Amino acid sequence: MSKQTFESFNLSEETLRALNLLSFQEPTKVQAQVLPHALNKQDIIVQAETGSGKTAAYGIPLCEFVDWEENKPQALILTPTRELAVQAKEDLTNIGRFKRVKTAAIFGRQSFERQKLELKQKNHIVAGTPGRVLDHIKKGTLPISEIRYLILDEADEMLSRGFLDQMDEIISELPTNRLTMLFSATYPERLDEITKSYMKAPIHMDLSSTDKKATIEQSIIEVEEEQKFNLLKEVTIVTNPDSCIIFANTQDEVDHLHMRLEKSKYPCRKLHGGLRQDDRFAVINDFKRGAFRYLIATDVAGRGIDIDNISLVINYDVPEDPENYVHRIGRTGRAGKLGTAITLMTPYEERYVEDIEEFTGTEIALNTRPSEAKVDSLRGAFLKKLAESPELKVDRATHLNKNILKLYFNGGKQKKLRAADFVGTITSIEGVSVDDIGIITIEATASFVEILNGKGKTVLEEMRHRTVKGKMLKVHQAKK
Repeated sequence: MSKQTFESFNLSEETLRALNLLSFQEPTKVQAQVLPHALNKQDIIVQAETGSGKTAAYGIPLCEFVDWEENKPQALILTPTRELAVQAKEDLTNIGRFKRVKTAAIFGRQSFERQKLELKQKNHIVAGTPGRVLDHIKKGTLPISEIRYLILDEADEMLSRGFLDQMDEIISELPTNRLTMLFSATYPERLDEITKSYMKAPIHMDLSSTDKKATIEQSIIEVEEEQKFNLLKEVTIVTNPDSCIIFANTQDEVDHLHMRLEKSKYPCRKLHGGLRQDDRFAVINDFKRGAFRYLIATDVAGRGIDIDNISLVINYDVPEDPENYVHRIGRTGRAGKLGTAITLMTPYEERYVEDIEEFTGTEIALNTRPSEAKVDSLRGAFLKKLAESPELKVDRATHLNKNILKLYFNGGKQKKLRAADFVGTITSIEGVSVDDIGIITIEATASFVEILNGKGKTVLEEMRHRTVKGKMLKVHQAKK
């Protein structure tokens, strides 16, 4: 039986080209099931784990549907975390690169005024957290009259974070003539309040993996509290992972663990809600690149980290909420790869493990502590890897972006410049067509234009001597 390809969905040449450069070889199970219905504009409820390819499952249809000429947002993506909003923006920007699809991300702890200015520009898609999205809607800074597509991403997590009322208020304000897609790792009953009120005869797909036990090897090791840190080090020595997330329940515990592992010369960083937003993004990006091997985190990392090759997850603390266990271990065993999840359980935490087993319908294997002889025999290999410089991973968008040059012009809305003015001037350059122009961003006093297909240097040189709407503008390569 031949494998399914993205060509079978009758996608545009621009989208197929982007998917190819992003190394999307064939659709995942979720993408293969969702795309036909989504492209047919049917409401869908999808139950699937993180790491199943759901962002592309809704991102591809959105990039196919949006009308480039329309200046107001046409699609809204609600996410539970800032990290997920930014991930959605990055993924949709890449998928829609050659269709010039513009996506904005809005979330708390970032300047409202800065977001207000971005939303004044042409944006086809907006991704954001419910609180900040609702703020912009109430203040009239996020126009919603043209919203035709609504995505609820990680809906169960939005419920657990107390966003139900905000979600309800947002959706009630949107145009009713729209496509709605809901994605969730689990399906708590309270989601019915949303699906029954705001979705039209939705198709419900339970695509949660039936063979998760085969892709993630789960085990528990019993330990007394005072021996926990020593056991953690023994486990890492024996498993010697290339990439590992260590989950703790509180920010203080993450800070404490990070300090102790740093003293033990582990290449590690920490991630929790107490960090500045820019620092959180920097940690996630460095972890994705493989700049360090061990990430110590609260459940903020249970969502929004899209990395295919995390080989080991360690629950240093057992999560009190069984759903958090599902999301934590879902960081490994992704994209069809094998993963390992090890939980360190103190006598006090046994009740939480029982709740997890009841919730998942799975009995987690009880393992023994590694023997001293085994730890000693593997210590040398562990220390050798610890001393090695990391081999940084290449982002899969690298091939997509390598022939793109982003240009800065020192003129924008205040000089009454529009995207069409730049398109008209740039396409007058010999050998440059509209297909060579990517996303155009017009700000108050500056404009940014992406030039595709390796023609950036040609356009840069030509635009030093050409006017835009009769105005001579300074132009140079934009800073990243």
